[in-house]
Amino acid sequence: ECIRQMSTAYMSNPNAIILCIQDGSVDAERSNVTDLVSQIDPHGRRTILVLTKVDLAEKNMANADRVNKILSGSLFPMKALGYFAVITGKGSQNDSIESIKEYEEKFFRSSKLFRDSIGISSQLTTRNLSMAVSDCFWKMVRETVEQQADSFKATRYNLETEWKNNFPRYLELDRDELFEKARGEVLNEVVNLSLVSVKDWEEKLNAELWNGISHYIIENVYLPAGYSVNQTNSTASFNTMVDIKLKQWAEEQLPRKSINIGWVVLKDMFKTMFEENQNQKLQASDEILENLKTAVIDEALTRHSWEEKALEMLRVIQLNTLEDRCIKDKHNWDQAAQFLTSTLEHNLKVTDSSLKEMVGPSNYEKWFYWQSSTAEQTKRNNIKYELENLLHSNPNHSNLLSKDEQITISNNLKQKNGTPYELDDIWQTWYLVYRRHYFKIALENAQNIKKQFYHYQESNGLQNEYYDIEMFWRITRMIKVTANVLRQQITNRELRRLHKELKEVLDEYSQNNEIKCKLLTGRRVTLVEELNKVKQIQEKLEDFIQALNKEK
Repeated sequence: ECIRQMSTAYMSNPNAIILCIQDGSVDAERSNVTDLVSQIDPHGRRTILVLTKVDLAEKNMANADRVNKILSGSLFPMKALGYFAVITGKGSQNDSIESIKEYEEKFFRSSKLFRDSIGISSQLTTRNLSMAVSDCFWKMVRETVEQQADSFKATRYNLETEWKNNFPRYLELDRDELFEKARGEVLNEVVNLSLVSVKDWEEKLNAELWNGISHYIIENVYLPAGYSVNQTNSTASFNTMVDIKLKQWAEEQLPRKSINIGWVVLKDMFKTMFEENQNQKLQASDEILENLKTAVIDEALTRHSWEEKALEMLRVIQLNTLEDRCIKDKHNWDQAAQFLTSTLEHNLKVTDSSLKEMVGPSNYEKWFYWQSSTAEQTKRNNIKYELENLLHSNPNHSNLLSKDEQITISNNLKQKNGTPYELDDIWQTWYLVYRRHYFKIALENAQNIKKQFYHYQESNGLQNEYYDIEMFWRITRMIKVTANVLRQQITNRELRRLHKELKEVLDEYSQNNEIKCKLLTGRRVTLVEELNKVKQIQEKLEDFIQALNKEK
């Protein structure tokens, strides 16, 4: 039954040629194969009956009249295009095809069974059978190929109509062609990046360098050195601590930190310019390429690393720059003074905000804005009041509270409020109160020395009262020099290396069909692929039809 189902499935194909093989040495009319063939191809339009082993039939003294009836198609209730008698072997598996052909031809020339049959010579031998099968095949091809060509022509028209209605502004580009278009646009972005002005590069690098190092400079260098002045009552300790900390920092952390910042700036500038260019030419840009272009750029930026040999060169430059504290002209003095003032104002504002959050709203805010304090904020506000009184009585107080001062403040708070206060609360409040106090005094001093450059110049930088502006001049100059070095490294080396990495990523992606299918998607892409396939098939069918017509 399985064999019958399989045979039926193959023979049911309207383009299949059915060879109905019958053993001539037995009673072929008893076979149920002819019934199956008759059911599938009742008109015999694609069936050829093949009678095999006719040499054995002759040996068995088969009836010649019966064989003639088979070859004339009158014995079986089955219609066919032709009826053929063949010999496919001599009974041995080792026989060659040539020997079988010779045996077949010799048999039919000398056969008593077929010698007296009239008009059946064209129905004998495998060669005649092959020609009949070939004729049947090409006849079926001719009948169907033009129909198939018309079908593909209609399909092509439908696809082209869909394209014209949905994508009238675009060329018909397949995935590979779209990829090459994206390749050119991505590589062109690097060219655009090389056109960024020196001013834009250095402004961005200056800002990002200060953002990256400001916390370390204030918390680990400036404040500890400034606090040491009040602790020792000596301004010389400021320069000593600053020199030590800046040298150690420049040798160990600063070069690597600067290069990381330069890399971030390069990445941000590239992405920002890419997005701006896309927005500017939004109407002309091809949105279907955006996923691919973004993926290529992200992958190249992920792979890119700063040239390692630039690290040591930058370390030497930064060390030399930070060692020079002399301010040579009024312009540099004004720059350093402005930088110092703006930095102190920013930190004072941040400290005020933190302190306000700790102690709650002021009396004014409570009255006019209906704000209230929590119990914790009220407690911290009481501590703040006592600490401010302490600093008011001694403006040059160090950043440390003595044990006696802690006890005095704790007792005063207990007497006024009736509850004891934890020393940890006092210390936490003192940190912000003293920090604000120090920034206020430092800001006043900075504003006072803004116009004292000529006094500084006459003293040859020997007066210690200008220690903080000298420190910020060193930082300002270091940032400026570092930004210049990083900018040159970016424009002279890193952009070329990034361009090379982009080309490598594009080459890899161009060989990976899975990635292209993932990043270049949408009906527009699939429609072009379908259209190209239909065009190719239609053109080949038309060439085939022309060849068939010539053969006719």
